[in-house]
Amino acid sequence: QEQPWELIMEREHFRLWRRPIPGSHLFQYRVYGSYTDVTPRQFFNVQLDTEYRKQWDALVLQLEVLERDPASGSELVRWVTQFPYPMYSRDYVYVRRYSVDSDHNLMVLVSRPELVRVRSYESRMVIRPHLGFDENGFDYLLTYSDNPQTVFPRYCLSWMVSSGMPEFLEKLHSAALKAKKMELEVRDYLS
Repeated sequence: QEQPWELIMEREHFRLWRRPIPGSHLFQYRVYGSYTDVTPRQFFNVQLDTEYRKQWDALVLQLEVLERDPASGSELVRWVTQFPYPMYSRDYVYVRRYSVDSDHNLMVLVSRPELVRVRSYESRMVIRPHLGFDENGFDYLLTYSDNPQTVFPRYCLSWMVSSGMPEFLEKLHSAALKAKKMELEVRDYLS
């Protein structure tokens, strides 16, 4: 039986919940947020553009699309991310799929493990524009979990999430704002 979601953080632009994953010491996290100064298209594209992410996310050591299947919108991605000292970096290999449902005004981005060094990782983001894909304003819902293969006391994991999640979301938002101002060229995944 799934546990209820526990609100662990509330900030101006998002709320963060968690719940235990049955049979493990891990948690699943859910973020609900909203921005009014960026278009859903820009936010979506910034999520998917691996070359641009290397510029705005200092924790990325390697990030590359190994294979693409345009018919299904799937990509095989390898991502090596820096972990805090004294831990070693983590290596993720996963399948990423995205879709846009213009009829229901939704964008969906799903990542699931394919060949995984980190044994368990899953992420799903749904973006709902307030108006349209090219007008400012949208809400998003991000649900994710992973097992970074570490043994931490729960208070350490809570601290990492409570500091890391706001920092990541702020970097992502800033990157989308820069893309909006056309300071950087970002690939358009909706075209």
